[in-house]
Amino acid sequence: MRPETEAELAEMISAAAAPICVRGGGTRGVNLNGTLLETGGLSGITLYEPGSLTLVAQAGTPLAEIEAALAAEGQRLAFEPMDHRGLMGTDGEPTIGGVVAANVSGPRRVSVGACRDFMLGVRFVDGAGNIIKNGGRVMKNVTGYDLVKLMSGSWGTLGVLTEVSLKVLPKPETAACVLIDGLDDTEAVTAMAKALGSPFEVSGAAHLPVGPDETPVTMLRIEGFAGSVTYRAEKLAELFPDLAVRIERDADAVAESWNRVRDVAPFHGVAGDVWRVSVTPTDAAALAASIEADAVLYDWGGGLIWARVPEGTDVRARLGAFDGHATLVRGSGQPKFQPEPGPIAALSQGLRQKFDPKGILNAGLMG
Repeated sequence: MRPETEAELAEMISAAAAPICVRGGGTRGVNLNGTLLETGGLSGITLYEPGSLTLVAQAGTPLAEIEAALAAEGQRLAFEPMDHRGLMGTDGEPTIGGVVAANVSGPRRVSVGACRDFMLGVRFVDGAGNIIKNGGRVMKNVTGYDLVKLMSGSWGTLGVLTEVSLKVLPKPETAACVLIDGLDDTEAVTAMAKALGSPFEVSGAAHLPVGPDETPVTMLRIEGFAGSVTYRAEKLAELFPDLAVRIERDADAVAESWNRVRDVAPFHGVAGDVWRVSVTPTDAAALAASIEADAVLYDWGGGLIWARVPEGTDVRARLGAFDGHATLVRGSGQPKFQPEPGPIAALSQGLRQKFDPKGILNAGLMG
C-alpha cells in the first residue's frame, strides 16, 4: 500500500483487518509481518517560513530535500538526525516522518535536545482510521494532551504520521573541534563532563577508543561565529593543560568527523550486532566494559554507548540492572527495545489499545 493522500491512508487503515508494517524510507531495516504500507507517496514541503524558523512537511518527504531547502536559507535541523544506511546496509531515502517516528537525534542532542524537542505539531492517522491533528506551528499552540511528543519515538505503533511541523535553527558560521589524544574510557568521560560543564558551549562530546589513526581520541565540538569559536576553542583546550590537546579549525574537516560519529561510521561494513545503550554518563565506562564488546563508541558525553558485539550476544544480560536502556539496532534474536517494568508496560499497552484498537500498526515492535 502506498497512499497518495491523507484521506486515502485513512481509508486503507480503516478497512484493514490484518497487521500493517509501516515504512518510511526503509533505511532502518525494520521488517515485520503484515502488509507493507509505505508513506513515500505523502511527500512535499507544505510550508517553510525562514523568518519564523518554521517548516511543515508531509511525512514521506525525503530528509535530503528538507536539509537542502534549509541550507539554502542558512538554516538546519539542529538535532542532527543520523543516516542509518551505512550502519544497516540498507538503501532508500530517509524521510522526515521516519526521523520523527523514531525520534532520531544525533550528537548535538547533548546541547540542544532531541528531535521531539523541536516538534511543533503533527497530523496522523490512528489504528482505527481517524485523522488526528495536534499542536500547531508555534510552541504556544501545543495544548491539551501532548500527542506531538507522544508520537515522536512511537515507531508507528500509535498512528501513521502524515505531516510534521518543526522548529528549525540558523546554521552557525563555522565550527572547530578540540581533540584530546590517548585517554582511556574513564578519563575520556571525565574530560567530556568537564567540557560540557564549562561556559564554552560545547555542542558535541564524543570518544572513540580506536580513532582514525588507531589510537583513542576524545572530540569536543564548538560552533558559532568565527571569532567566538576561535576564542572558545582555545579556552576549552586550556582546561586540559596536562593532556595531549590539539584543535581542528577546518570547518569541513570538523563536519566530516562529526558525521562519522553521528552515523557510527566505524561500524559500517563490519560484521556483528550493534547495540545503542543510553546510560548515566558517569556509569558509561564501567557499563561499556561489562558488555565486553568488540568495539565501542561514546557520544553525548558518555550518555550514549554504541557497542558492536558478536552476533547473538545478549547485551542486556551482560549489563544486568542499570539506570538506562539498551536497544538492538542491528541484529536479531533479542527484543529490539528494552523490556519495560510492569506498570510502565501496562501504561504503554493501554496507549496502544487506545490509539490502535485493532492492534495492526507495527504489531509486536515495541512489546
